[in-house]
Amino acid sequence: MADDALFEFLHMEIVAHVYKEQATREDIDKERVTCVSTLELMGFRVGQGLIERFTKDCPTFKEDLDIMKFLCKDLWSTIFRKQIDNLRTNHQGTYVLQDNKFALLTQFSTGKQYLEEAPKYLAFSCGLIRGALSNLGLESVVTAEVSLMPSCKFQVVIQKL
Repeated sequence: MADDALFEFLHMEIVAHVYKEQATREDIDKERVTCVSTLELMGFRVGQGLIERFTKDCPTFKEDLDIMKFLCKDLWSTIFRKQIDNLRTNHQGTYVLQDNKFALLTQFSTGKQYLEEAPKYLAFSCGLIRGALSNLGLESVVTAEVSLMPSCKFQVVIQKL
């Protein structure tokens, strides 16, 4: 229980620090893009490292869907202490991962004013997913959306090379 609180607090402080560092800039839109990119790259590196450790004793995955199932069950459980609530796919390289009580958003109130702030708290997690998939051989684009707090959806589009 204490581990969860420490992780959530560390994440909030990282986000606050990245945005505070960029606050001295004048261009607000460029600042937001830079901050989101910074957080996403941090998550990317963490995702790469975690998946490397978690899959060292696992057999190789045969299909993209097997990789996504592993990510939703095993990796997500290790990081957030719960599995993804819903995984959907169109079987053409697009996956939607839904977490109805996302740990990094549970500390926020459910008011509409917090919906605007939610994306910056999801950038790290988008990078985490993208980094994990990258280390498993799948290049992807990961986006997140929040329509009702603390629920969020991550859309993963696998880039076919």
